[in-house]
Amino acid sequence: MTSTNTIVKRTTLFLILLLIAAPQILKAQDGAFSELKKKFSEGQIFKADFTYRTIDSYTEDTTSNTGWIWVGDEEYKVRTDRQSVVVNGKTSMVYDNNRNRVIISKYVPEEDDFAPSRIMNGVDSTFTVDAQEWKEDHYYIKLTSEDPFAIYQQVELFLSKQKEPLKIRAVDPVDNIIITEFNEGRFVPATEEMFHLDYPDGAEIVDMRKKY
Repeated sequence: MTSTNTIVKRTTLFLILLLIAAPQILKAQDGAFSELKKKFSEGQIFKADFTYRTIDSYTEDTTSNTGWIWVGDEEYKVRTDRQSVVVNGKTSMVYDNNRNRVIISKYVPEEDDFAPSRIMNGVDSTFTVDAQEWKEDHYYIKLTSEDPFAIYQQVELFLSKQKEPLKIRAVDPVDNIIITEFNEGRFVPATEEMFHLDYPDGAEIVDMRKKY
């Protein structure tokens, strides 16, 4: 079974790939993708329900999960039935529903394979735009990489007419398929409480920052 933490990382990675790739492609089409990145740089938050599915290339077994996501320029929050995660760029907070426990730690992008800083260093050189077009009611972009160490070998991005993410489909190096679909996605103004982690009063608090 795919862990909630993996779902959080992959869903966030998909959006990072989208933000990095978007402004560099289809620049001539009404500045659609430059407008997308501008929304994040101006402090707007992309909010959506999401459905996450993985299809195993060997067994063809499918696992799925649903949740809610809020993504900003440097921060994000993801909630599923089992776990809630909030990252503000400096601190990571994770609430485990089953254990009723909160783990607080210093967020170190250099130690996270899915961090924006790690991905930004490789996207331009490893990914090639194979397709970029308007298809009836959405923008479609296909990116591929021949780098054997790339996290994904192929990524397909789908954007609405309003430049909001609809779906991201990726294929990893062993041909597993990962699909994230965003429902009722929209950009909203950031609020102070948006990246607050909610948890019960009696939850166990484990502050990893105190160990350093």
